[in-house]
Amino acid sequence: MRQGLGKADLHLHTTASDGASTPADLVRLAGERHLNTISITDHDTIKGYLDAAGIANEVGVKLLPGVEVTTLHEKNEIHLLAYCFDEDHSELNNTLAGQRQARVNRMQQILDQLKKRSGFEFSLDEVISEAKSRNVGRPHLAQLMVKKKIVASFTEAFIRYLGRSVLDEIVPEFVQLEEMIRIVKRAGGAAILAHPGRLYDNKEIEAYIELGLDGLECIHPAHNFERQKELTKLAENRQLLITGGSDYHGTGKEYDPYFGILTLSEKHVNRLERLSQNRKRLKSEMKQ
Repeated sequence: MRQGLGKADLHLHTTASDGASTPADLVRLAGERHLNTISITDHDTIKGYLDAAGIANEVGVKLLPGVEVTTLHEKNEIHLLAYCFDEDHSELNNTLAGQRQARVNRMQQILDQLKKRSGFEFSLDEVISEAKSRNVGRPHLAQLMVKKKIVASFTEAFIRYLGRSVLDEIVPEFVQLEEMIRIVKRAGGAAILAHPGRLYDNKEIEAYIELGLDGLECIHPAHNFERQKELTKLAENRQLLITGGSDYHGTGKEYDPYFGILTLSEKHVNRLERLSQNRKRLKSEMKQ
């Protein structure tokens, strides 16, 4: 393990979901950018984390189990980050498998709506092929629309055809937020609200905290300094964990410049690990 002040990035994506870097390449890059601790938090899958475990040991970067789960609360999509869970936990893995199927089902609904509203015809197989067997999602359809010259850019695809305001009639079959929080805890993990500053006001965040959250992702590229301070103060007042990361998706992507720059102190990583260890210990003692 690297010596020094200790820097962590707990929000990273790979080719296992919608990132551009393979798990191995991401870990190597984390080493080059002098990170001590990282967590691969692909959408609804831990495949990236599992694939990266061996290379992380070689590089000397601590790799925490992580995943970003898309949940629902009152028909609104809420992204939940989970950390330090038991990666062999059957209930968690079964839930993630259900999430991935829900993504496929939602994509078919999106394709049906595109055909109905705009006359564009795409097959589900085309989008799955674009995703290269990864979790299928709107970014893969956007890439396909650019390739077919329906739109000039990824951004245009989302603004005109794939944004939530356009697709508001589609309610995906994702797990409910409160239930996912319980599942993460039963797996010995910590449940964190992802990038809350860019999506929710404080009243909404307080409501989600009441559902049993362990912490808030206070540090994120979408949060300006004032919003970061506000969220940190809220987390401290509620005795919640503080996490953060660059939300890196690959070179040239939106948050690329922040990887290795926007980091979390190791003291917060230690708190996260202690909570998980205590949770797992209590679960073990209850079985005895």
